[in-house]
Amino acid sequence: MNQTEKKSGVAIVGMGNYATGQLIPALQQTAHCYLAGIVTGTSSRNNEWKEKYQLPERNIYNYGNFDLIKDNADIEIVYITLPTHLHAEYTIRALQAGKHVICEKPMALTVAECDKMIAAAEKANKFLLIGYRLQFDPYHLEMIRLAKEKVYGEINSIDTAFSFVPVPGEWRLNKSSAGGGPLMDVGIYCIQAVCYITGNVPLAVTAQTAPVSDNSKFIGVEETIQFQLEMPGGVIANCRSSYTEEIGYLKVNCSNGWFELDPAFNFGNLKMNASDGRNFERYTSSQQATQLDSMALSIQHNLPSISSGEMGRRDIIIIDAIYEAMKTGKRVAIKG
Repeated sequence: MNQTEKKSGVAIVGMGNYATGQLIPALQQTAHCYLAGIVTGTSSRNNEWKEKYQLPERNIYNYGNFDLIKDNADIEIVYITLPTHLHAEYTIRALQAGKHVICEKPMALTVAECDKMIAAAEKANKFLLIGYRLQFDPYHLEMIRLAKEKVYGEINSIDTAFSFVPVPGEWRLNKSSAGGGPLMDVGIYCIQAVCYITGNVPLAVTAQTAPVSDNSKFIGVEETIQFQLEMPGGVIANCRSSYTEEIGYLKVNCSNGWFELDPAFNFGNLKMNASDGRNFERYTSSQQATQLDSMALSIQHNLPSISSGEMGRRDIIIIDAIYEAMKTGKRVAIKG
């Protein structure tokens, strides 16, 4: 594969469904970065991936020799797609190897881990970005525009939910690996959406849940959670996330109407509607390709990205407050 100087080489760490089904196909469509390497624990598939992705043998790593990536000039950016409990470790190791890092959401298990990751990026003088793909999605950018320009008046409230049914036994159902249940996994999209639609951070939160239906399936994590974000200006966002249903919507209720995405958070086929029945433009671009190109350009030109490590840390602070509200039944103020 011939690469031009403007393209940054990306190594994907973790060859799970998101990497192989979304990120790697997206890297075949990007203009400013390309797939330069992989890090995998499945050595039996190395030859398959080497041929499929046209990768040289030297650019295929395992978790034992990962740190040798520091000597590979082909790789400029490392994209971490591992389970959440491994985010901090591999992000810090990649930064210490002199690579820029994109880490999938949620950023880490704890705020303390986020702090260590940010400190490692500052010490290495490298970018640390979080894989919030919808920050770059044209539908969500249009939602932000409609809110900012008050096309339907002042925002009164927001209703949003994102839920899906995970495969039984997978890591996201185990608290030690995932850090929490659907709130950490997909509820974070609702938090993100409320923050970028309003342009603000919650002042306080409340939350409710119920006992899980199967303790052998949900290992220390919630099955369903409803939470409310109190935003500046009196706006209330009613949010829901669950591992027992397949839903995803984002509705903004305003003084002169409403606008929404439904579905709102999928990898594609999003649909926008509004109270006045207007027709919105349809987009078919890959969310991941758009995200990767934007991040690559930020790195190449040393420009801030809208999806920073500080934003990832902010969201873990909000999640911690929601879990505290869920456990105590109390209103919990957001602390910096």
